[in-house]
Amino acid sequence: MLIESDEETEEALLLPWDRFSAWLHCICVVGFDLELGQAVEVRQKYPPGTKTSICYLSFPDSNSGCLGDTQFCFRFRQGSNRKTSLGCFLETTDRDAPPCLKREQGHYYGYVYFRQVRDKSLKRGYFQKSLVLISQLPYVTFFHSLLKIMAPEYFEKQEPCLEAACNDIDRWPTPHPGRILTLPIMGVVLKVRIPTSYDKPGTSQLVQSAQVILHIHTHTQCFYPVFFHLQMLWELVLLGEALVVMAPSPAESSDTVLALVSCIAPLRYCSDFRPYFTIHDSEFKEYTTRTQAPPSVILGVTNPFFAKTLQHWPHIIRIGDMKQAGEMAKQMKVKKLKNLKTLDSKPGVYTAYKPYLNKDEEIIKQLQKGVQQKRPSAAQNAILRRYFLELTQSFIIPLERYVASLMPLQKSISPWKSPPQLRPFIQQDFMKTLEKAGPQLTSRLKGDWIGLYRHFLKSPNFDGWFRNRRKEMTQKLEALHLEALCEEDLQKRIQKHTEVETVDLVLKLKDKLTQAEREKLPVRPGTLEKLRAHIEGVILTLPEDLQGILHKPTTL
Repeated sequence: MLIESDEETEEALLLPWDRFSAWLHCICVVGFDLELGQAVEVRQKYPPGTKTSICYLSFPDSNSGCLGDTQFCFRFRQGSNRKTSLGCFLETTDRDAPPCLKREQGHYYGYVYFRQVRDKSLKRGYFQKSLVLISQLPYVTFFHSLLKIMAPEYFEKQEPCLEAACNDIDRWPTPHPGRILTLPIMGVVLKVRIPTSYDKPGTSQLVQSAQVILHIHTHTQCFYPVFFHLQMLWELVLLGEALVVMAPSPAESSDTVLALVSCIAPLRYCSDFRPYFTIHDSEFKEYTTRTQAPPSVILGVTNPFFAKTLQHWPHIIRIGDMKQAGEMAKQMKVKKLKNLKTLDSKPGVYTAYKPYLNKDEEIIKQLQKGVQQKRPSAAQNAILRRYFLELTQSFIIPLERYVASLMPLQKSISPWKSPPQLRPFIQQDFMKTLEKAGPQLTSRLKGDWIGLYRHFLKSPNFDGWFRNRRKEMTQKLEALHLEALCEEDLQKRIQKHTEVETVDLVLKLKDKLTQAEREKLPVRPGTLEKLRAHIEGVILTLPEDLQGILHKPTTL
C-alpha cells in the first residue's frame, strides 16, 4: 500500500515533461552538412542554455572508419544549473543508488547511435547521422539498450517517431532504485531494476522479468590488450592519476574509459573522465597544456593528433583493434612497460609508474585460460568484476573500520545538547591500525600497502569518499539526537519553562523536524510522526493566540 501511495503522490506533483526530464535532458539528431560540417538537425524537448561541442562529440573522427552502426558514449561539463520541479524525486534516486550510479551534478552524458552507410544519391557518397540521448544519469547499459530500439526506428521513419518516443518516456515512472520499473518505448516494454546502495556488492542486479540490466560497466574485452597490467591500472585509477586511452574508435575508447572508472567500484571515481574526447572540446586547451602538470582526469581519444599533444602525460594506454583481442593477449606476454617519448603502434601501457602491490599472476592465468577456451564474455566479465570488487573491498574495509571508530558513542548523545561532533581523521592513527587490521586479512596480495594508502589519502578519490562518509555519519548523529528527543517527556519538561522558553522550544523542534524531512535523515520508522505529536501537544498547553501562530501544520 505504501508504494501505491507514493506513486499517487508522485503522479499529483509531477508537471508535463517532468517524467521525461527525470530520465533525459534532451534528444538530438546530428547530421553532416557539406558546408557546415556536423550540425544538430532535430532537438526534442531541448531546453536552452546547453550549447556545447555535442556536434563534434556525436561523430567519430574521420580516421576511425566506422562503417555501419556504432554506439559509444561521451561526457561533458554542464552549464548553469537549471531549476527543476523534480527535486524530491531526484533526491530519492541519488540517496538510494550506489555511488557509481548516482546522478551527475556537474556533467552530462551523451549516448550515441551513429550510422554511416554508402549512399550514391548523396554528394558525399555516405549517409552519416547520429541519434544522441543527453542525460545526467550514468546508466550506460540501459541507454545503449534504449538506443538499439529507438535509432533503427528513427532512421527508417524519421521525426514523427521521435515525438512518439518522447511521449512514451514522459509516461515512465521516475528512476527509483530497488523497484522494478515498467518502461514502454515504441511498442516494446522494458522492465528494469536500478540497483540500490543496500544490494550486496557483487550480486547480479538482474531480475527475472527484466530485459535490461543496469550494472557497473566492466567489459573484459577492453582489458585484453593490457591483460598483464590489470592491477597496475586499478592502482592508477584508485590514485586519480592522469591517464589517456588511445583507441582506434569512439566505441573502444568509451568502453575502455568507462571500464577503468568502474574498476574501483563500489568506490566512486571522483575526478573528471571523458570516454570520448576531441580537439573541439571546450577543455582541450586546459587538458593539453604543458605549462602545468596534467590534471587528474582519464581521457579517451581516437585522433592521432593526440599522440603528439599528450605525449608528456605520465600514463598512456594504447588500445588496438578489439576484434583481434585474442591475438593481442598473446603478444602482450613479451611486452615490457616503457616510458616512451613518442608512441609506437603496439598496444600496451606506457608509463614509468612502479606499482605498490606485487602482480597477481592468478587472475591473469584465469582470464587467459578463458580466452583460450573461448569462455563466454559474460563469464569473463563476471570473473573480472569480482576480482576488482574484492581488491577494492580489501583496500577500503580498513578505512571504513577506522572511520566508524570516529563516531561518538550513542550514550554521549543528550537530547538537550547539540549532537556531538565526529572525531577528526588522523592519518598516523589510521596507519597504526593497518598492522593488525589491514588488507592482509582479506587479500592474498603482498606489497607496499602502506605506501598505497599514503598516496591514496592525498587523492581526489579519498577526498570524495571521506566527504560522503562524513556527511552520512553526521546525518546519523542528527537522527540519533532526534530519536533521543522523541523519548523525552516534553510535557514534564515545559512545566519548568516560562511561556517564552516554551515558544522558543517549539520553534527549535519545528526547525529540527523540517531539517529531518528535508535531509531525509535515517531515523527509525515513526520517529518524525512521534515528534510531530509531541510538538502539537506542547502547542496545546499555550494560550490560544500563541497556538494560532505556532499551530501551523508541518507536513512531510
